[in-house]
Amino acid sequence: MNRVQHVSLSGSLRSELSGVEVLGPVDPDATITATVVLRRRAELSVADLAAPLSPGDLAERFGAAPEELEQVRTVLTDAGLTVTEAHAGSRRVAVRGPARVMAAVFGTELNRVRGAGSAEFAARSGGLHVPAEIGDFVVAVLGLDERPQARAQFRVHTEAAGQGYRPDEVGSLYGFPAGTDGRGKTVAVIELGGGYRPQDLKNYFAELKIPEPKVTAAGVDGAHNAPAGDPNSADGEVALDIEVIGALAPGAAQIVYFAPNTDQGFLDAVSTAVHASPTPVAVSISWGQSEDQWTAQARTAMDQAFADAAALGVTVCTASGDNGSADGQKDGAQHVDFPASSPHALACGGTRLEGTPPATITAEKVWNTSGGGSTGGGVSDAFPVPDFQKTAGVPVRAGAGKPGRGVPDVAGDADPATGYRILVDGQHAVVGGTSAVAPLWAALLSRIAQHTGHGFGLVHNKLYAAAAAGKAQPGFRDITQGNNGAYSAAAGWDACTGLGAPDGAALQRILGGAKA
Repeated sequence: MNRVQHVSLSGSLRSELSGVEVLGPVDPDATITATVVLRRRAELSVADLAAPLSPGDLAERFGAAPEELEQVRTVLTDAGLTVTEAHAGSRRVAVRGPARVMAAVFGTELNRVRGAGSAEFAARSGGLHVPAEIGDFVVAVLGLDERPQARAQFRVHTEAAGQGYRPDEVGSLYGFPAGTDGRGKTVAVIELGGGYRPQDLKNYFAELKIPEPKVTAAGVDGAHNAPAGDPNSADGEVALDIEVIGALAPGAAQIVYFAPNTDQGFLDAVSTAVHASPTPVAVSISWGQSEDQWTAQARTAMDQAFADAAALGVTVCTASGDNGSADGQKDGAQHVDFPASSPHALACGGTRLEGTPPATITAEKVWNTSGGGSTGGGVSDAFPVPDFQKTAGVPVRAGAGKPGRGVPDVAGDADPATGYRILVDGQHAVVGGTSAVAPLWAALLSRIAQHTGHGFGLVHNKLYAAAAAGKAQPGFRDITQGNNGAYSAAAGWDACTGLGAPDGAALQRILGGAKA
């Protein structure tokens, strides 16, 4: 029997986990899963697409080449793995098999570790390898390592009595366009833990006297809607996302995709949502982690999934983080959150909004609460400055002197003290964080899409049109006060609140289109 030749997989290097107890090798007969991501058959430039593609067109023009997909299937099957799914459009091949076979095929060692809270999971370190016959085709191998990949970007206000806004009140303050409710559109929501109770949604929208939206739970990679019963758990994130979208766009159908909190689960949830039928108008993501906590291959695979979304006319709205310009890292450097730093994501930063509904804003500045979180934002270390930002005045990265993709693009109310009144696990709470801003923008885009009759994909091209350093951009409330640590708000785009908070009616005019 010939020994299989391997080649190293670029960008797959995993650091060793700190602060965990290594329990020993994974049971060699334990079943392990992985998602293998293939290259495109042709380069995709979303900015060059005159109109959104259909899923079939995307697969045929920019998906995995059939012969390469078949070669990967054959090689992995011959090696002793089982291919459970192959999707040409998203270029993913799902495989499972015994740990010993997985480790041999991908050239790694798998150990069981015990982390915080006594949670046990599989982990690896070092780089991966793939069989040489498919080395040219494979972009990423995700899975194998089950460490938590992302954190929910929400914060509960601890002194909430009589404070906060109803989500629809925030929409009124931001001038969400009249005569729209998202009807006929679908918004996908990505969750990496927790769950919701249907009775909570029924009660919440009855209290608001808003029609209850259609909400459907969908499981990915074995996960499902699983509320923990603790408002401070990921349940708070799930309730916040659903209830903000539902209160602002009650006519839009919501599909909530639950996936494991791993790089594999995250990508599979996004790809499943983006390639679903009907195609959603927006995807709301309130989970993320500092760029440097991701492997390069995972960032590439996720960014390509967001490019797929844009090509299909889907806008991916992502929270920019709740831990200021350092993004919670302790190395003294500045960091941005991923996936917000993807140039194909609409990164959503946070403000402190003060006003009297329905229409009077008295003050709005950068969200930065001493000891209580602040909006993420800064300059990417992983992605270059995208074309749409080249005239917007993005600075070099603080402390590094390096140019890169600026985060965020847009902003909205996120300070927990001026946050959103929600109902989670039977309890009322006021919740903030940039987690609230991603669903707010997803809801706004669904309402404008109802008016125009189409989605917006890489909406950045219109939002940044003719942008110039120090110049306020039409369609936004320019935020010029406050800071998130290393960066300060200023006229025009800044690394705290991006282009600013929305003026919904003005944005509807800018995004244009005939009424459907």
